[in-house]
Amino acid sequence: MSAPTTLPYAFVAKMVAKPGQESALAEFLAGALPLANDEAGTIVWFAVQTDESTFWIFDAFPSEADRNAHATGAIVEALGQNADRLLAVAPEILPANVLASKLP
Repeated sequence: MSAPTTLPYAFVAKMVAKPGQESALAEFLAGALPLANDEAGTIVWFAVQTDESTFWIFDAFPSEADRNAHATGAIVEALGQNADRLLAVAPEILPANVLASKLP
């Protein structure tokens, strides 16, 4: 059996841009990196795009308290303030458990 991961808590969030807002959502997500960097408990944070209008955030945390703090943090607040303008539907934000990881 493998050793437990040091970042067992995560979120996976799916966002679908409104038509014509794909670039704006991409810029918004890229601009959120400093907010992620400011969260001491957010150890891993990725914003990715899988097709023209579908975007994802994956982030991981060492504790459930850190994950909960992120859920009420600046990135989630900023997304909420911009959702009507940028998103076709409400974001799908799922808590997840990291089963295995490879980090530098």
